[in-house]
Amino acid sequence: MSDDEYETLRYRVADRKAYVTLNRPDRLNAITAEMARELAATVDRANQDPDVHVIVLAGEGRAFSAGYDLKRYAEQGEAFQPPVWDPIKDYALMKRNTDDFTSLWRSLKPTIAKVHGYAVAGGSDIALCCDLVVMANDARIGYMPARVWGCPTTAMWVYRLGAERAKRMLFTGDTIDGATAAEWGLVLEAVPADELDTAVEGLADRIAGVPVNQLAMQKIMINQAYDNMGMSGTQLLATLFDGIARHSPEGRWFQDLAEREGFPEAVRWRDSGRWIP
Repeated sequence: MSDDEYETLRYRVADRKAYVTLNRPDRLNAITAEMARELAATVDRANQDPDVHVIVLAGEGRAFSAGYDLKRYAEQGEAFQPPVWDPIKDYALMKRNTDDFTSLWRSLKPTIAKVHGYAVAGGSDIALCCDLVVMANDARIGYMPARVWGCPTTAMWVYRLGAERAKRMLFTGDTIDGATAAEWGLVLEAVPADELDTAVEGLADRIAGVPVNQLAMQKIMINQAYDNMGMSGTQLLATLFDGIARHSPEGRWFQDLAEREGFPEAVRWRDSGRWIP
């Protein structure tokens, strides 16, 4: 079963597996509001389908996702980020995106992210909201906007890595490869790129053989432990801080530079470690 009703992704079901593929390959599957909405809609669709036992999320083209389409947003200037910040409006927008990403975590049916190329910035938010993440050894994951202009709204870094390594990643904005991510326990497994499809299919097939009610009970039980650790409160704070980061003096500088000289130049300056005026 397949269809073409979505603008930013593809959806199909086969052998008790729902396949969701982010489908903006010309922009490295950069995230838009439309993509976030459609992602949540497909998760809900899979949850309503009795023929689906597990959801596999992947990216078309050269990457899983390069994060938010910041060329589209950062270069808009006041059209995206007006001079007077409305914090509640900003929070409502970003919370909706966060809720859409975490639909993967809240899904009653298990979710697997298949990561190749890059899962960075907001793309890492999406991947890390899946229950299980399998990466190619040479794929990269990280949250570079932690340097300037962002805070990971899902806060999944700390819940997957623990405090010290989460700080290591978010104090620097560095990326790590799949092999390191697996060694650190950020993701389940890393395999050679040419074995990624086979590894994910094998895992998904194994899960697909379990009754849906059993899968749901195990997932709810495990997720409840994270709820008891305050995940929702942490995500609320992270989403607020994301808006503050984009409106801090450094955040304003970053957007002004992106508007004047283009987003790639702003990123080069941010990631070079040069002093920010």
